[in-house]
Amino acid sequence: MKLTLVTVLVMMNLMTTQAQNQGKSKTFILVHGSWHSAWNWHRVKPLLEKNGHTVIALDLPGMGKDKTPIQDVTLELAVSHLCKVIDEQEGSVILVGHSKNGIMISQAAEYQSKKVEKLVYLAAYLIPNCKTQREYSLQDTKGVLKPFVVMHEKNKSTTLKSEIYKEGLYHDCEDDILELAKLLLSNEPFVTAITPLKLTDENFGSVPRYYIECTDDRAVTPYIQRKMYTEMPCKKVYSMDTSHSPFFSKPKELTDILLEIAID
Repeated sequence: MKLTLVTVLVMMNLMTTQAQNQGKSKTFILVHGSWHSAWNWHRVKPLLEKNGHTVIALDLPGMGKDKTPIQDVTLELAVSHLCKVIDEQEGSVILVGHSKNGIMISQAAEYQSKKVEKLVYLAAYLIPNCKTQREYSLQDTKGVLKPFVVMHEKNKSTTLKSEIYKEGLYHDCEDDILELAKLLLSNEPFVTAITPLKLTDENFGSVPRYYIECTDDRAVTPYIQRKMYTEMPCKKVYSMDTSHSPFFSKPKELTDILLEIAID
């Protein structure tokens, strides 16, 4: 095929633009799910950093190394903490939320829509304005975790019984992950699950959304994942044949998806 000079120039320009996009550093803020903390991301964080990106894996208030009393944690407190981290970054950020704490990145995007470049929901709760995470969790009747969730009224939190860790969270993960979980999983604030989100089309709705579904998920089942991203359409939906914890079982595949989203 004979190429004209104009065609060649257009192709060269396109290749240059793609190379620039691929080489452009992004800032990822990774938000863990229920009972977990920043350790979720210990296999994904270095892979993203190896590709030149800045990565912040944070502990939400009351979780991991954060010493906020669990009974004091509200949705507003947790989102304020996330927004403070966003404010500390020079440029825009990509928020990645796992499981329950999809609600955190949604509410943060409402408050920080000018600084949040993209939202990525990893088997996460993507719910509409005025709804709560618990409302959607209760619709997920096939999930295996609920009978093993223990409520602690005194400090307004829940814990998860360890006998369901493997089947419910890590059935495709190495055994060392299960042993780490037995040491590191902690109380989860309950109030955040029953607090309605406050979202608008002007702010939250202006930020591109991406969904990564886990098709062998027994915690947040494929049924409820699909219901959520159907009701709240996303720019792209990716599928991974994994449990609820692809950051442990398939970190490179998950990283490759995040890298693709970064340049989309």
